[in-house]
Amino acid sequence: MHYGTPPWLEGAFLHSDYTARVAEFAARVAQRWKGRIHLWTPLNEPRITAWFCGKVGVWPPARRGWRGFVAVLLPLCRGIVESNRALLSVDAENVLAHVDAANHWLSPQPAEPLLEELTQFRRELVFLGLDLITGRVAPGHPLWNWLLQHGASVPELEWFHERRVPLDVIGINCYPMLSQKQFVRTKSGRIRIRFPPGDAEMVERIAELYWERYRRPMFIAETAGRGTAARRMKWLRQSVAGVRRLRERGIPLIGYTWWPMFDLVAWSYRQGRGPLAGYIVPMGLYGLDRTTLDRTHTPLVDAYQALALGGASAVGPLNTVNFDHAETGNIQNRGAVSAQGRPAAGD
Repeated sequence: MHYGTPPWLEGAFLHSDYTARVAEFAARVAQRWKGRIHLWTPLNEPRITAWFCGKVGVWPPARRGWRGFVAVLLPLCRGIVESNRALLSVDAENVLAHVDAANHWLSPQPAEPLLEELTQFRRELVFLGLDLITGRVAPGHPLWNWLLQHGASVPELEWFHERRVPLDVIGINCYPMLSQKQFVRTKSGRIRIRFPPGDAEMVERIAELYWERYRRPMFIAETAGRGTAARRMKWLRQSVAGVRRLRERGIPLIGYTWWPMFDLVAWSYRQGRGPLAGYIVPMGLYGLDRTTLDRTHTPLVDAYQALALGGASAVGPLNTVNFDHAETGNIQNRGAVSAQGRPAAGD
């Protein structure tokens, strides 16, 4: 699943049959490709989906506010749980890659109580989707009371604990221009969110946060720089160097994906009124000609190809001196981190 449901499913994620329908869909797709595809993501970016569908009302079912966010997130995550079970029921060799958008929240400026409270709330919100599906949201969880205050019921939350699923591998989507955030108070007294540019340390800190919380193998499912080819090349080199340092410290980051392959059309084009050329965002390995939309070769194509052909040479071996192999038992048993190296999951 990626950001939406068929239009015939009235209410989208809020339809009473959504969970059953999406699990059935997952099972049928898995059956069709059984033996050929083993790496599955039940739903990409659950928090972002709930944000645009439930918090700001841009996508169906167009709810608004935090109660809308919770109303969408809960069935969406139930669908992930049931899709997870459906995929494994078809083929026990399937590996589930649970992917969400990562954020690194810096300390606020200035360091006042309200901004610190908002920052801590957002730091916890980053992990809410994965915490729900793994049954971690119980009394004492930092967002337990907040969820109840915004429309969740105790039975709904207990359902996740009873049906919790293990994480095979975690996919992290992170971008230097989007993933690092900070609450600030402006000179006029208003609260704003800044996006300080990220660097390799941001990648490392994000991976550390996921590792400390879940102790599961990870891969960078999406990343890219934005701007000139030289600027994008700089991010490619910085982020790969960050992956190498993480692996040297024994943090199992086992894959890396640059997305998009070629420049993309910004989401704002959907509501925009200007010419298409004004919405093309230079983020790809290939560029796009703004007039013809023909793909143009950039140095990133050759650099990324060399990285792929080099295997783990650019990021080095995973340091396992102080690493508990039992914590990757599920994924190792299903071969995703073995020498066999399934696509996009192995070294």
